[in-house]
Amino acid sequence: MNKQHKARKRFGQNFLQDSQIIHQIIMAIDPIATEHLVEIGPGQGAITEPLLDAQCELDVVELDRDLVEQLTSRFSHIDRFTLHSADALTFDFSALDHGQPLRVIGNLPYNISTPLLFHLLTQASHIKDMHFMLQKEIVNRLQAQPGSKQFGRLSIMVQLHCQVEALFDVEPECFHPQPKVMSSIVRITPYRQQKYLIDDMQLFETIVKAAFSQRRKTIKNTLKNICDDNALDAANIAPSLRAEALTIDDFVNLSNQLSRA
Repeated sequence: MNKQHKARKRFGQNFLQDSQIIHQIIMAIDPIATEHLVEIGPGQGAITEPLLDAQCELDVVELDRDLVEQLTSRFSHIDRFTLHSADALTFDFSALDHGQPLRVIGNLPYNISTPLLFHLLTQASHIKDMHFMLQKEIVNRLQAQPGSKQFGRLSIMVQLHCQVEALFDVEPECFHPQPKVMSSIVRITPYRQQKYLIDDMQLFETIVKAAFSQRRKTIKNTLKNICDDNALDAANIAPSLRAEALTIDDFVNLSNQLSRA
């Protein structure tokens, strides 16, 4: 029955089918019976089944109605299993938190991975950790450090709230159909206490977005509508630098300087 579903390009579907990689992922997650897990895009249930075998409570969020039907017929007899036929990009994950932080898992479609990560960050206080299969390039950006070409808005906004740890790569041959890119498993763990103190988060986000909007330009030019050289000097930032050369602390200092001015 599982093999009959044709992967849909519009949903970015690539189904994991390598049992060794599935085992490796489950070992990395290490689910235990007392935990509440949420799986995004369970597909044909390759990871769903071993998660349920761990006796944990499991909610799954699936958009494809054909797969919803498959998953329902396969797992609905298990009382620890709850299926939500919904779009993860607009789903309220916080509503699943009944006093216990969620552990979120997913083989994320590459075309929605970045907006979905931003959506989950807004609900980070309800999440214990996240384990995702992502395009390797995205994982490189998530853990990138200042000075590298991969360092950008995504790196900053995720590292602002979470610790990022790349675990292992997954070859295209492990999927059907095979993606054209290498994938990686990443662990993202929200900080229990905020690592950075930011006076005005909206202003901070505006600064970071503007700074990386034209990567080849200097910070003086990209932020000219937000601040002047005096503000950059006050935050100890050389106007001639490009955004990728600045640290998260630099952006925090600049944002706080401007919000207090």
